[in-house]
Order: sequence, then structure tokens, then C-alpha cells
Amino acid sequence: MRVGVRERTERQGRRMIVDFMPDQHREFYNQLPTLFLASVDESGQPWASVVVGKPGFVTSPSSRDLKVCASLLPHDPLANGLKQGAQLGLLGLEFHTRRRNRMNGVVAQANAEGFEIRVVQAFGNCPQYIQKRSMTWHERSTPEFKTGSAMNGEVKALMKSADTFFIATSYDEHGADMSHRGGKPGFVKVEDEHTFVTPDFRGNNHFNTIGNLLLNPKAGLLFLDFESGDILYLAVETEIVWEGPELKTFEGSQRLLRFKVSEWRLLKGAFPFTWDFIEYSPNLRLTGKWDSFSS
Repeated sequence: MRVGVRERTERQGRRMIVDFMPDQHREFYNQLPTLFLASVDESGQPWASVVVGKPGFVTSPSSRDLKVCASLLPHDPLANGLKQGAQLGLLGLEFHTRRRNRMNGVVAQANAEGFEIRVVQAFGNCPQYIQKRSMTWHERSTPEFKTGSAMNGEVKALMKSADTFFIATSYDEHGADMSHRGGKPGFVKVEDEHTFVTPDFRGNNHFNTIGNLLLNPKAGLLFLDFESGDILYLAVETEIVWEGPELKTFEGSQRLLRFKVSEWRLLKGAFPFTWDFIEYSPNLRLTGKWDSFSS
């Protein structure tokens, strides 16, 4: 209602969102080395996570089932929400082709070797704001873990250099949802030790993330350092800025998202590979450059 596209969004949703995975989606997940997930812990806090493995670690026994054969990374908050009956949001993203698919489902089984998910909703996503990268595998030592509430210099530096992050949201019986955000470095503006703001650009008009945030402002964010392999998990409370002079700070934004951090977890050198940057999304040509706004 607020953004004036309700009827179009409903028509689009009925056409694109299904309760099974088409064969091309099943094949797509099977070739990925990463899978991004949204979960909700026992306190109701959403978290954004990532599981990794050699391509083939995700398989689809049927069009309504997805099987993940991988152990969680140490200190991953997903461990607190991964149990039978739990609702998860999934995002499959292939950086070098900019392909992405999303799926929401329920955990059918979970054990030390992995977990299985029963599909509730599946749909494709357009490749907007995805930066193209290639991947190189290599071994890493045991990752170092840090945590806190007020963001320190190390956390701020990772966020201010980011061109990508992932956001997990949730609303009651509708379950968890996982989404992606991208921009030029500087699109994350750190305001103080607990607060940062980002632009929300024109998307696919599904409003999965914004719709959930209107009803439940809690969210989980995931930042990756594509060179060092560092992973940053954030638990946040969200304010949506719909109008005002702040919007002019970020050229191309339709609204802003202001996040207040309650907890962060930094896992250093966790990824068993690095990504080499190739190029920014062509959609970013319609947006500005904001390096000077990162404090």
C-alpha cells in the first residue's frame, strides 16, 4: 500500500512463487559452493548465516526437498535455530554469473552431517546489484572468534569497505526470509558504535524484506570480507526511513534502512576460499558514490 504497487506485486507473486523447485533451480543449488540462510533463534532474533562446501554439497532428492551435507562453521548462530520444524530462508547466489534463487522452507531433519529442508516457497530473483566475482579454494587455519555489542574499529572497517551484505528477516507464521543487498563501497554508512545506515534501491517489487521489517524490525545481517575470509554476523533492530533530506545522501535510493546493533560476532579467516573481484553490477550506474560518507 505505502509504495503504491500492491496489485502488481500480488499478480507477480502468484505467477512467480511456487511450492516446489523447478528442475533448473534444483540443478543450480547443486553447483554452488555456498548457501546463505536465514534462521530465528529461541529469543525470536533472526540471523543470517552461510554454509560452504565443494559443489555438490547441496542436492535435491525431489522437487520439494533440499539436502545440505555440510557442518556449520564454528560459532555460527544458525546452530541455535537448526532443528526439526524450524523455518529457514535460503538464498542461492552464484557470483560469477550473477544468478540467484530463493527458497523458504521447514527443516525436516538435522544432524551432525547436515540437514534437509522441505520446500514451502521457491522463486527466482533478478541479478540486480550483484558484484561479479570468481572463486579460488585454499586451506585456512582455525578461525579466530570475537564478539561484542558496541562495534569496534575492526568491525566498522569491514562494513565500510563492503559492497555486499545479506539480510535475514522473519514474521511469525510466515517464517524466515533471506535476501541480498549490494552497492558501491561506502553504501554502508557507520554513524556510531551501535548504528549504521544503508540505501534501499529499487528491487523486484516482491517486498519480502521490507514487508517483514514493517511487521518485525528485528533482523540479522551477514558481511563477508571476500579477500581475508572474515565473516561478520550482526543482530540488529531496523528503522525504515521513508522520506526526508537523508535520502539525498544516497543517490538512487528509494528509502533508507537504519540498523541498531545489539550483538556482533566476527569469525576471522573462516572461508576456505577467496573471491577475486571482476566487476560491479551494471545496475549501480544509476546510483552514486558515497565513500566520503563513511565515518
